[in-house]
Amino acid sequence: MNRDDIIRMAEACGIPEFENNESQADGILHFATLVAAAEREACAKLAFNAKTYIEAAAAIRARGQA
Repeated sequence: MNRDDIIRMAEACGIPEFENNESQADGILHFATLVAAAEREACAKLAFNAKTYIEAAAAIRARGQA
């Protein structure tokens, strides 16, 4: 996920465009980076504890259902 992806998703959630507010854009980008890192770590733990890649994939997908 890159800067443009994050901004596009933020705008899709109703956060206004960032063209005139770089400070707000930086804050959103920093927040998204922290969320992505936490999610990667959680998924890595699920994968590490899974017996198969199929079980790992199912556990990761199930995270989005909660």
